[in-house]
Amino acid sequence: MNKQTSVTFDEVIQEVKSYIRKEENIDLITRAYLCAKKQHEGQFRKSGEPYLVHLTSVAYILAQLRTGPTTIAAGLLHDVIEDCEVGCEEMREMFGDEVTMLVEAVTKISNLKFQDEKEYQASNHRKIFIAMAKDVRVILIKLSDRLHNMRTLQFMREEKQKRIAAETLEVYAPIAHRLGISEIKNELEDLSFMYLNNDKYHEIAHLVEKRKVERDDQVQQMIREISEMMDEHHISYRIFGRSKHLYSIYKKMKTKNKRFEEIMDLLAIRIITDTDSACYEILGYIHAKYRPIPGRFKDYIAMPKVNLYQSLHTTIMGEGGNIFEVQIRTEDMDRIAEQGIAAHWRYKENANYNSKVQQKEIEEQLHWFRDFSIMSDEVNDDAMEFMNMMQRDIFEANVYVMSPKGRVIALPNGSTPIDFAYRIHTEVGHHAIGATVNGVLVPLNTPLKTGDVVDIRTSKQSLGPSEDWIKFVKSTHARNKIRSFFQRRESEQRAGGIKKGEEILQEELRRRNLDLHQYFDKKRIETIMNSLSFSNYSDLMYAIGVKSVSLPAVIERLVKHKANAALDNNDLVELFNRQEANRRKAPSKSGVYVAGVETMKISLASCCTPVPGDDIIGYVSMGQGVKVHRCDCPNIQNEKARLIQVYWDENIEQKQYEVKLIIHSMDRNFLLSDIVTIVSQCKAGLNHVDSKVNDDKITATTKMSVVVENARHLQILMANLRKINSVTRVERVIQ
Repeated sequence: MNKQTSVTFDEVIQEVKSYIRKEENIDLITRAYLCAKKQHEGQFRKSGEPYLVHLTSVAYILAQLRTGPTTIAAGLLHDVIEDCEVGCEEMREMFGDEVTMLVEAVTKISNLKFQDEKEYQASNHRKIFIAMAKDVRVILIKLSDRLHNMRTLQFMREEKQKRIAAETLEVYAPIAHRLGISEIKNELEDLSFMYLNNDKYHEIAHLVEKRKVERDDQVQQMIREISEMMDEHHISYRIFGRSKHLYSIYKKMKTKNKRFEEIMDLLAIRIITDTDSACYEILGYIHAKYRPIPGRFKDYIAMPKVNLYQSLHTTIMGEGGNIFEVQIRTEDMDRIAEQGIAAHWRYKENANYNSKVQQKEIEEQLHWFRDFSIMSDEVNDDAMEFMNMMQRDIFEANVYVMSPKGRVIALPNGSTPIDFAYRIHTEVGHHAIGATVNGVLVPLNTPLKTGDVVDIRTSKQSLGPSEDWIKFVKSTHARNKIRSFFQRRESEQRAGGIKKGEEILQEELRRRNLDLHQYFDKKRIETIMNSLSFSNYSDLMYAIGVKSVSLPAVIERLVKHKANAALDNNDLVELFNRQEANRRKAPSKSGVYVAGVETMKISLASCCTPVPGDDIIGYVSMGQGVKVHRCDCPNIQNEKARLIQVYWDENIEQKQYEVKLIIHSMDRNFLLSDIVTIVSQCKAGLNHVDSKVNDDKITATTKMSVVVENARHLQILMANLRKINSVTRVERVIQ
């Protein structure tokens, strides 16, 4: 790529005409240039050059990438809306919807207040990348703009140089890499490196130059040997040495903790041929003549990278012990390797120019680009969170795994089958119950490696993700999806609990023949909340709905206490008598009593095992006194005539109650150990436990008998059991 920092419009047109022939397209670019010249007249850059030079330079870079006339026109006009008094409507009238959309997409956000520079930059990046997900030409314009700005950064003050260089290295170079545009990516990295760490940059540049003559001789000798060999076999080829760019050398020295000599001992050669089969033929001849280094061969032709990069990579030992890295690819592969996604956005002279059709073709080929489009559509308005997701899930993604159908997914280091599942589809993640990697069933928290083939097993009966998944997923996308699920479910459960609580309270008031208008009154209810330790109406209704508060206690307070009024003499006498009666009454052994009856035998039913806090009802049995059941126990639903009202005794000494639970889960190692640990941590007793693998050999069922103090204690225990990795459902048993 020509690295000129100052380009005339004539040079732009000359480059454009090398691949664009139609006069109407040349006319569009010329009109855009004349408009930009008029609107930016009198504006100058820090270098002292007319601002128009920057615009023609951007257009020239886009032409070198062989983009279409609409993209080049938008490149010439990309600062008109931001820096000149030209509105979108005016631009739309002059250049149409497509050019206007592109210009508007790369225009910085203005007229909004931000907390700091970082939030402002994040908001701008978010706007650009979401637009990119809709039309890739947006980022091609932005990358060209940033590349020319970096080439002329010396005219800025040092503080701004470092800020722009850091932003380029963190955001624009990684996205160029993900798009496969290595020409732009390498230049952006080297320029950023020069401004951020000038001393190290020049130190490495000096070391490279110092060894250049020696290395060039070695490379040229190997090129001669390989050329002779291919000439003998009459293979069409181009061959040349290639050099590493400075930032890649520095990064390898830093991340791999290696000396310069260790990095630079690898001599690089690239061979370009005309067909895929010729690539493999050349590889065979090279391996037959030179000894390949084990473990260093990579076939990116059969399995392209997610940015469509294709090539054969092998490392061989030449004469004298010199090690060479050899890349073998076709002309098309080489063009894609250098220009990436831009090579797929070609202007086709004899085809109808249809951006939507071409965009769809690109998305079909670039799976990660389609995934990114989906993620961009789903992000919220938090710009910082969006950029964090981009940084981790897109820029830092370097683990490449495949679905059984061959779809390649790029994930961050350490990602698990759950990260993979959520990148396939949100519902696949939500309903995942198991995974196989390379045909072997593995735990859902297994770290994935490049080349793994991952198959996610789902179930419509799954109740959703486990909260434990958040602890081990690595991608921001998966973490956000899991959190959103629980936030939504919690919100739905709370709304449902509040509604159910209101229905339960109204039904109980009707059953007691109490006037709903008088007693189901929000103001009246609010007067009793403090005595029940609730701060608002919704919390109380939710507690009634989930049965974590005694319904009789609520009714008693509503009936006995007048809203917003002091107690009169009669109330005081009644309250005194009730308190005295409570003090005189001996505590019941079962923790339950029948109002006005102290001698009747009362026991808890073994079928539904009620505990304090449950809504309960008494069943009068022949010769066995009163059996206390939970109100939702199916065994007493058809026995209305023999039911009586019973109450939990608030004065009962603390007791312990046995409850039976069933835990449904995926089978895995140490599952039972984790269950027992949770029971212990929740300070519950464990009387019995029995776990077995089901017939499907995937799921497991655990039956257990636990000892708790009350309904609240039981709810806490069950909630923590549900959080165990691979647990799908926890049920309370009714026999």
